[in-house]
Amino acid sequence: MSSDSLKLYSAIYVALLVAATLNFVLFEAEFLNFTYAQALGGTLVIATVKTLLIVAYFQHLRWENRSLTYVMSLALALTMLLMAAATYSIS
Repeated sequence: MSSDSLKLYSAIYVALLVAATLNFVLFEAEFLNFTYAQALGGTLVIATVKTLLIVAYFQHLRWENRSLTYVMSLALALTMLLMAAATYSIS
């Protein structure tokens, strides 16, 4: 592993660690006075950023052909549609 890639992966690891800490702070830090909806929204944004970092760098999709990225995006979109359909089908 080269020095540049070691620095990159270390920076991503630190970013993921900071994001996980922010998730905790959003719900547990009473001095910030976040409502539950604000904390949940912040957590969802942080989770999206964490997912993108993991997929792009640790699963190496950043260096793959764009067609593979499009297939993965399509799979994600279809999964979201199925989850939405399942949510509305429960009576």
